Amino acid sequence: MSELGDPGFLARLVTGRKAKWVVIVVWLALAAGFGSLAGGLSDAQENDAAAWLPGDSESAEAIEALSPFYDSENFDTNIVVERTDGSPLTSADQTAIEGLSADVAGLEHVVPTPTVEVASNQQAAVVHTIINPGTGGWETILEVAEEIRDLGEELPGLSLYVAGPGGNAADSMEAFGGIDGALLLAALAVVVVALLVTYRSPVLWLLPVFTVLSALGVSMGIVYLLATEADLTVNAQTFSILPILVFGAGTDYALLLIARYREELRHHEDKHEAMALALHRAGPAVFASAITVVIGLLCLVLASMNSTAGLGPVCAVGIVIAMGAMLTLLPAILLACGRWVFWPANPAFGSEDHTTDGLWAKVGELVARSPRMIWVGTTVVLLALSSAFFGLEAQGLSSKDSFTFTPDSVKGDAIVAENFDAGVGVPIFVVAKESAAPAVVQAIAGVEGIIAQSVTPFAAPQDGVVPIAATQLAASDTKEARDTVERVREAVGAVDGADALVGGQTAVVLDMIDSSARDNRVIIPIILAVVMLVLCVLLRAIVAPVILLLTVVLSYAAAMGISTLLFEHVFGFQGADASFPLFAFVFLVALGIDYNIFLMTRVREESARVGTREGALVGLRATGGVITSAGLVLAGTFAVLGTLPLVFAAELGVAVALGVLIDTFIVRSVLVTAITLDVGRVMWWPSSLWHKRDDDRPSAPAREAALVDD
Repeated sequence: MSELGDPGFLARLVTGRKAKWVVIVVWLALAAGFGSLAGGLSDAQENDAAAWLPGDSESAEAIEALSPFYDSENFDTNIVVERTDGSPLTSADQTAIEGLSADVAGLEHVVPTPTVEVASNQQAAVVHTIINPGTGGWETILEVAEEIRDLGEELPGLSLYVAGPGGNAADSMEAFGGIDGALLLAALAVVVVALLVTYRSPVLWLLPVFTVLSALGVSMGIVYLLATEADLTVNAQTFSILPILVFGAGTDYALLLIARYREELRHHEDKHEAMALALHRAGPAVFASAITVVIGLLCLVLASMNSTAGLGPVCAVGIVIAMGAMLTLLPAILLACGRWVFWPANPAFGSEDHTTDGLWAKVGELVARSPRMIWVGTTVVLLALSSAFFGLEAQGLSSKDSFTFTPDSVKGDAIVAENFDAGVGVPIFVVAKESAAPAVVQAIAGVEGIIAQSVTPFAAPQDGVVPIAATQLAASDTKEARDTVERVREAVGAVDGADALVGGQTAVVLDMIDSSARDNRVIIPIILAVVMLVLCVLLRAIVAPVILLLTVVLSYAAAMGISTLLFEHVFGFQGADASFPLFAFVFLVALGIDYNIFLMTRVREESARVGTREGALVGLRATGGVITSAGLVLAGTFAVLGTLPLVFAAELGVAVALGVLIDTFIVRSVLVTAITLDVGRVMWWPSSLWHKRDDDRPSAPAREAALVDD
């Protein structure tokens, strides 16, 4: 079958005169069935420590060992109280706080009995309590925190803050609350505006929006089933990224297909024939792009972090469904509507294609004049921007640095740090053999950063092991606290026969950082190898895939370098989450390679006709507009993550948006095009196109220049 000949059975199967109605009915049934399950996905989230931790980490093993003594669902919570006017607490205030403690003890999900501790300077008091949400997760913690705040409003002249791990979880849940409403609406608004600007049609934008919403409903329903029936981990972080990815990638695929369909409508009077050819020619690029993203995401299952490992399959489901919808449902509803849907710019049969003299044709002519100088200069600039990446501090964020505002928990923790030992209320837990318990207690008490008198067994031994709690001087979410945990682990590890495990909130964070660092080292090379393999199969070459992969990695590094400067000097962020580099890499490399695939599959198609150098210019002219629109859509949808008041979400949104824009306007249009023009047919080595000699003729701009010289 010729590449430009018959569109093939699969394309005709979707675009048949009767088949299109079958496709529409099937998708409506899928959307209705799975969409009805999508609403339950928010309730299927798991946000406890086990949902994030690697199962073989010491803190996870400690959680298991502590289960007879301490419920792993417990969230230590500090209810911090101070006078509104900043004066010391009076005896009446302290009596009121004791009454508050009794009221808190009566709340559902609060583990009795809270204890009250007043600072020696009388400036503040802390009610130490525990919230156990059971199966309700962070949403229940938020509800309890709001009930406690309501009780605080009844304390005259006093301010109350819910702090500690429980307060932090409540504030995080409140921050993620925008996912269900504002985040989705913002992403939808970005897509609608981009489609209106792209098509300048009051009707056409409705079709890809309807399709992407259908894909989102189906994918969320499938993920819900996987979460409830197959133990797939879904947390608030994953839940926030899934719709953004489906909106962005799905709209990109729609733009590419519609652009090719509009092009074919000018050459074919029959809309079904035009769509069949559009699917035949654009479908492989969409499929290859989606599969590249899916395989890259599935590499995340190799992560030791449960939250990272769960993200891969969830987002892969979204990409597969989005691709399926854009290659079946969208063509069907486009055919059902007919040419009029493009009004007022209907692509009439025989009408002129303006891509030959548009903006990207001019860009191609400019690049073709000095391709080597342009790609070398562009590479130098991107390398210079990348250098700032080395300054990124991705060692985790403390609670106060995790939000883009100052929530209750951060205010409360600051008061605790000012008036008490900062680690009060968030103990380090150690589980050790009963026979070695005295030696373990002594070892912990001698560790720098531990309050010696706080080290004590807090429950009777069971099955030959004893639980020990200790309070540290540093706030539990700081690097100083993590260093203390490492010293405790070293100290108890030196006690013969102790078999001690060190856990607690700080140990959990430490293990998460270490696991994320391991995942960065292991998974990034695997993703590169997988993407390289996909490109080799798609382009049937080796040189082009190597060059494309290097350009995308350079784009990633440049985006991260610019982001690092913005985070530090513009936004004032104090570092980044340990998993941030990997997440940004997955989305930028997997999604960034999309645009190179869109471009180079068209360049390869044209190279078979007119040679590589001329094919590079034709490919740029043909795909420039649609790839630009796709890049703006994807960048805009990821930028929407910045509306969440969380530093991790804001940083991920900024970095991915920047990377996509660099890919769209610099890497694809300038760097890749210039390299292709310079290297020529060697790009296709060792495929048959490498032997195509007609590539040696000069490009169009060069021929025109030669005619002028004559």
